[in-house]
Amino acid sequence: MTGRPARLLIIAGSDSSGGAGIQADIKTAEAFGVYAMTAITAVTVQNTRGVSGIQAVAPEIVRRQIVACLDDIGADAIKTGMLANGRIAKIVAETLAKHAGGIPLVVDPVMLSTSGSPLLDPKGGEALRRHLLPMATLVTPNLPETRALTGIKSLGRARLGEAARRIRQMGAQAVLIKGGHSTRATIDDLLVWEHGEDILAFPRIRTRHTHGTGCTLATAIACGLAQGMALPLAVARAREYLQAAIATAPGLGKGHGPLNHRAQRR
Repeated sequence: MTGRPARLLIIAGSDSSGGAGIQADIKTAEAFGVYAMTAITAVTVQNTRGVSGIQAVAPEIVRRQIVACLDDIGADAIKTGMLANGRIAKIVAETLAKHAGGIPLVVDPVMLSTSGSPLLDPKGGEALRRHLLPMATLVTPNLPETRALTGIKSLGRARLGEAARRIRQMGAQAVLIKGGHSTRATIDDLLVWEHGEDILAFPRIRTRHTHGTGCTLATAIACGLAQGMALPLAVARAREYLQAAIATAPGLGKGHGPLNHRAQRR
């Protein structure tokens, strides 16, 4: 690879087991040849069986991490993951508004871990809606997060489009609702953006090794945007990568194991 690599700033929490959060984000960026920088929002104590502790980083330190990266190296895209609480979510939005105008932003609204542990407090959810979603190029909620953001409890096929449009009304340019939590034989992800609605359908891989899927997908999309790809192409490439990463997962841990971030895309 020659020339300057695309640059991605990741604002998220740390996963001590390496399968999700900042660790998964860096591995994903490396797989796409993108230079990753980080602003860590929280340190978690977790493994494949769940989260047993969270220590949020002081909001001012989060702000300074973001500014330090943007003022020096700069970024071609930004991705947010776990924000932990309302104070952090608000200061992230304020800092990006001041220092990151015009940079594509992928918001993964991390509210629950794969094992079901809460990763964002109620004030954080409100700050996410009010301050961060209006800045987003793309928001990537799973089904539980979509319910939390929109208040729509029954998310059958007929109402997914309505839910995505409701999130766009909050200010996001585009929404990708992930179908991994459904019970269908296929995983159907719905992309709603300025030019319409697209469904990306993939066979469901029956496995418990799905730790970090949301982090990985959002970061892979952000890598595509950082490299100048159009949104639907970045989403499609990232989704194929995620499918390969799940299919070739190394089988580690006693719970929801990590993915194979070295997976080769088709």
